[in-house]
Amino acid sequence: MRCPKCTSIEDKVIDSRISREGNTIRRRRECLECGHRFTTTEGLVRDGLIVTKRDGRREDFSREKLNHAVRAACHKRPIEAEQMTMLVEDVIDALEAQYESEIPSQAIGDAVMQRLRKIDQVAYVRFASVYKEFRDVNEFVDEISALVKSTPKNR
Repeated sequence: MRCPKCTSIEDKVIDSRISREGNTIRRRRECLECGHRFTTTEGLVRDGLIVTKRDGRREDFSREKLNHAVRAACHKRPIEAEQMTMLVEDVIDALEAQYESEIPSQAIGDAVMQRLRKIDQVAYVRFASVYKEFRDVNEFVDEISALVKSTPKNR
């Protein structure tokens, strides 16, 4: 790892810690040339996942795109960043277990909606409105009605 201060590639690892999610490792390093200490993060690289879109197009899977969609749905909702990160990791793990290398976009959307529905109903409806491409208010009403019918009442 190149030192951010002197650009030397000689360093030693002082401390390593696994993240709470278990998918990254944080390493504290010390440059052997200048003594500067810095932190690096190591994560798993998921190779070759392809998303098949509804129209048949294929594109590389983007964790950033999935993160952005979940964060947009959860914007200004009482959902912690760690909970959103765990949701995304859970979706990716489930899809990797189910599909080899090509994942239908519908499977991604369905997996996210299934998990959001359990966490926050407003975030679920926000995500569903984009994913299902609601064209008018009646489609919102139908989705919310179905959500209300399937949710057990708390009394």
